[in-house]
Amino acid sequence: MRVVRVTRFGGPEVLVPGEAPDPVAGPGQVVVDVSVAGMTFVETQIRRGVDEWHSRPALPYVPGGTVAGQVGPVGEGVDPGWSGRRVVADLGQSGGFAERAVAGVENLIPVPDGLGLREAVALHTDGSTALGLVEGAGIRAGEWVLVEAAAGGVGTLLVQLARAAGARVVGAARGARKLDLVRELGAEAVVDYSDPDWAERVREVTGGAGPDVVFDGVGGAIGRAAFEVTAAGGRFSVHGASSGQVTELDPAQARRRGVEVIGIEQLFGFGPKIRGWAERVMAEAAEGRILPIIGQSFPLERAADAHAAIESRSALGKTLLLI
Repeated sequence: MRVVRVTRFGGPEVLVPGEAPDPVAGPGQVVVDVSVAGMTFVETQIRRGVDEWHSRPALPYVPGGTVAGQVGPVGEGVDPGWSGRRVVADLGQSGGFAERAVAGVENLIPVPDGLGLREAVALHTDGSTALGLVEGAGIRAGEWVLVEAAAGGVGTLLVQLARAAGARVVGAARGARKLDLVRELGAEAVVDYSDPDWAERVREVTGGAGPDVVFDGVGGAIGRAAFEVTAAGGRFSVHGASSGQVTELDPAQARRRGVEVIGIEQLFGFGPKIRGWAERVMAEAAEGRILPIIGQSFPLERAADAHAAIESRSALGKTLLLI
């Protein structure tokens, strides 16, 4: 079967197409005939060898932690009724950039009728993350919510979920193309990071008080500027560091202003809830209440181009591999 491997840690060019034997399902496992493989920004950092939050995989490895497709052969102890079903499979950190992948039956989620496999992959990781962040921040109707990286995979879903909770959303992104998308998703206002006064613009939009909730997926200078304009008594929720650095905050300043900082460590508690959140968000999408944004897709052999698109910050929404 066709696969793409990471041959050494480095830039997108280390993703190399190749061949591998077809996998065999062991006890409690199934083989998934992969149609779509998802990817995240974190996975690009693992490939570079610079991610601080996950263990380094042994080289060479096949990246891709989430796939969707049809269940083929099943292993010992698995209900044969799984065979032929459309599923999303959580593979952990690796194995998805391939024509077939092995998954534990406990890590399969049936794709609901009315939802495509591409949409299911786009929602599984990013959708469950966004739902967990929204629940953790406790958004209340009428509050102002600032979403950083609002045109990305998680950001586009945060905009929609915050709106559904009755919030007034400010979406922050870079460039007219991204800002137009964020407006279409329901943001009441948009701001461009390219404007050196973008954070003050956020303060103005929110009537001078600043946003009650900030979803910080960028970190670095952008995250710090967003923290500075967070409303007194607000919540600052950290879930990423696409800038390369987690936002550095002064705990004493946060206490003085009454800002609750929900740190990036919140993600480590998401594991047991991801399946339920993923099922909920996919059901919402199947009913047309949430729209997953798939901005670009690539064939398997162009996995390097897909990773490069994510790292260049040019991608809208989710980036997928079609296999």
